[in-house]
Amino acid sequence: MAGIVSYGAYIPMYRLSRAILGQVWGGGGKGEKAICNCDEDSITMAVEAGADCLKGTDRKSVDAVYFASTTAPFKEKQSASFVAAALDLREDIIASDFGNSMRSGTLALRAALDAVKAGSAKKALVVVADCRLPAPNTALEGALGDGAAALLIGNSDIAVEVEASAYTSSEFLDLWRLETDRFPRQWEERFILDEGYEAHMKKAFASFFKANKLTAKDFTKAAFYGPNARSHQAVATAVGIDTKTQLQAPLFDTVGHTGAAMALMTLVAALEEAKPGDRILFGNYGDGTDVSALKATQAIEKIRDRRGIKRHLASKVMLENYGKYLTFRNLIVSDDGPSWQTAPPMTRPRTALTAMWRDRNWVYRCHGHHCKKCGKTQFPLQKRCMYCQAEEKYLEEVPLSDRKGVLFTYSMDERTAVIDPPNILAAVNLEGEVRIFSQVTDRDVKNIKVGMPMEMTFRRIHDALGVHNYFWKCRPARD
Repeated sequence: MAGIVSYGAYIPMYRLSRAILGQVWGGGGKGEKAICNCDEDSITMAVEAGADCLKGTDRKSVDAVYFASTTAPFKEKQSASFVAAALDLREDIIASDFGNSMRSGTLALRAALDAVKAGSAKKALVVVADCRLPAPNTALEGALGDGAAALLIGNSDIAVEVEASAYTSSEFLDLWRLETDRFPRQWEERFILDEGYEAHMKKAFASFFKANKLTAKDFTKAAFYGPNARSHQAVATAVGIDTKTQLQAPLFDTVGHTGAAMALMTLVAALEEAKPGDRILFGNYGDGTDVSALKATQAIEKIRDRRGIKRHLASKVMLENYGKYLTFRNLIVSDDGPSWQTAPPMTRPRTALTAMWRDRNWVYRCHGHHCKKCGKTQFPLQKRCMYCQAEEKYLEEVPLSDRKGVLFTYSMDERTAVIDPPNILAAVNLEGEVRIFSQVTDRDVKNIKVGMPMEMTFRRIHDALGVHNYFWKCRPARD
């Protein structure tokens, strides 16, 4: 048997009120949407969700990682390998990318379930993240939000059983993005909802109920994809789901439409409230449909300590204006070109792939050295202990990314050319008496203070020579 062993999620710290969009373009809407920081993308969000999901799990026990997204940072370079490295998983695992559809996350989930059932993996991690870029002054600009979810699939300690599943494929063209497109395109709304989403989902649910001799009343909750609140509720009502008691809210007003991550994020929100014995109707749409019947077991009580959806929703900073949003999204065009091209040669971001490969264990995996002679731990990795000068043979690699810390000291520079000024550099004391020097991200400048709880987070540092460069930063703890 294969089922869900654990779950996790991630919602970026920053939010943009739809009222601000209304002030800029007119109209507007209610609620807010989650916005990636300028150093985040679908890989960094997937790492966050994966870390949340793997809390309390021996990471060496994971045999596969499947990354799903429609916004992978590389067109020709596997993203799952970055996720696996940043999560400090073994190198001898299966790593694979899924993309090009809102359904890529649930298709990755199916692949993980099949791998565990077949015995090619005992545990498989599914991570799905999206940060789609909407064109300014469009309906999608107010609708789209950023987020990620993760599920760990295994054959023991199963918290959620998969009782039955059904899948369909459809060539229906409603939402798409070409190779050269920066923004997604869509056809006329009424047509794509009436003939696409609503027609396909109603038929899929009805067929699933009939094939498995089930009705909507057999489920405690229904967690499924929807393009907007109206169509989402219309499908629920049409198949007999009570929208007040059974329908899991899909986070439209608090996070936005998170693309490929939406269905799994909605499921995670339902699992956070699920009790042993609860049955969940799970569905997704995009180039076809997925429908599953899930059932929570007693083991669901053992994984209540995730940040998941609720705790991430409670931890936020509002963007104060539309200009900052445009800056984060790199939507401001200058005649002089990007700042790194016009900066003096010695200050331009540079990339050395040979150095990145040599230093990969501390750059991507956040490994430090523990000295067996003096007992001190240091970061980054060194040839000798910086405290007692012990040789490399006495230095043991240890992971540091999960360790909590406190802010020892920091500097704040208003003049440094960064996307989100001021530039804050910090010395953070992590558990085990190890000090890390790092840039501070996801911070409310007014509330930075010495002694505050800190944690590590995997982020994009800069882009140079066509390469996305990733490294670890610190941030105020989000608990």
